[in-house]
Amino acid sequence: MTSMPRQRWIWIGLSLALALVVVIAATLALTPQETNPAFAVAVDFMNAAGKGDDLAALPLLSDDLQAWVQANCPDGRVSACIQAYTPPEWGGLISAVFRRAVPDGAAWNVDLIATYEKDRGFSGVCSAFRVEADASGRWRIQRWAGFVWCGDPASRNMLSNPDAPNQAP
Repeated sequence: MTSMPRQRWIWIGLSLALALVVVIAATLALTPQETNPAFAVAVDFMNAAGKGDDLAALPLLSDDLQAWVQANCPDGRVSACIQAYTPPEWGGLISAVFRRAVPDGAAWNVDLIATYEKDRGFSGVCSAFRVEADASGRWRIQRWAGFVWCGDPASRNMLSNPDAPNQAP
């Protein structure tokens, strides 16, 4: 007779454990990936540079990439480089959002998709960013490529493709 209440407690315990696993799985599935700090840096950078906010965009780049921007972008402005990659007929950047990311050692290769005001750009513009933590642990962009319509074959594997458009450096 004492085994009956014991079995009930076992079933209650198993049910609670299962419910906890379901809650954790649902939380992980529904938590947006862009909350990862490495991914957020790429999104924040693209939205700032794409809208002309150099003061917000430049500190998100590694020191080497900042030097590259100074030497290669019109007027040394990162937003001038980023905005020059997309044709004027696409209009201005509306927003960029996280698409996917692939770990590469301690770094992340982060793909974004952006929407622009009109024409082909509205159906999605793909860009890729290599994001690494610096010595202080702060995530910063080391490289970028892309800024092309996502339907373009050149939008695939941009960080590992030596022929990818708009690579820096």
